[in-house]
Amino acid sequence: MPTDSLSAFALAAVLALLITYVLMRRRPPKGRARPSRNDALDTVADWPPEAARVMTTPERKAFEIVRRALPQQVVLSQVPLSRFLRVPTRHSYSQWVSRVGCLNADLVVCDQGSRVLAVIDVRPAQQSARARKRHERMSRVLRAAHINVLTWPEASLPTVAEARAQMAPILQDGPQAMNLYGSGSRPMPLLPVAEMEEILAHGDALAHDTAMEPVSSTLFDDLDALPPAGATAPR
Repeated sequence: MPTDSLSAFALAAVLALLITYVLMRRRPPKGRARPSRNDALDTVADWPPEAARVMTTPERKAFEIVRRALPQQVVLSQVPLSRFLRVPTRHSYSQWVSRVGCLNADLVVCDQGSRVLAVIDVRPAQQSARARKRHERMSRVLRAAHINVLTWPEASLPTVAEARAQMAPILQDGPQAMNLYGSGSRPMPLLPVAEMEEILAHGDALAHDTAMEPVSSTLFDDLDALPPAGATAPR
């Protein structure tokens, strides 16, 4: 009887080892994780892209105002902060990008060498608390990088003369001062221009086509409304 018990125990141990060996062989090696369902999705077929505008109607109006106020400067729109800000890499760069680097500056005013002089933040009248914090965080980061930030409400954009006056203190201390007013010492006279709606509509029959409106800047606020478990909201 003891011999039979010992044989049964040995047989059970061998079976357990055999099952463990089979399971280990079927497990994928470390570093070669099984592809998830998302990995199997096709970039184009499963997310069919559609073209959209780069700027909203208020942003296009603001762009035209800046272009006319500062004809010697370069004006860019919807530029990711990660494009013109550098940060130390002692911490996770991808985490910084997810916090603020992926945010876009509405309008970026540059000199002829593409050096950023100021960022213009065109803000809608109605903002969620999350969107407001996002704007404030972006402004805080830009000012920490010694970049001037001008906030323009969509409902009360400045005139060309007012925009020029706002930018004058920013440019007057450097070599950009002469570019602001042209080659002379006096400001360039404001030429009479058509109504802003006519400017936007010129050569663009689809100026008010809502299907072409740009992706909302609050899209990622809605998608990331709930932070991961244990994670704290970015400051």
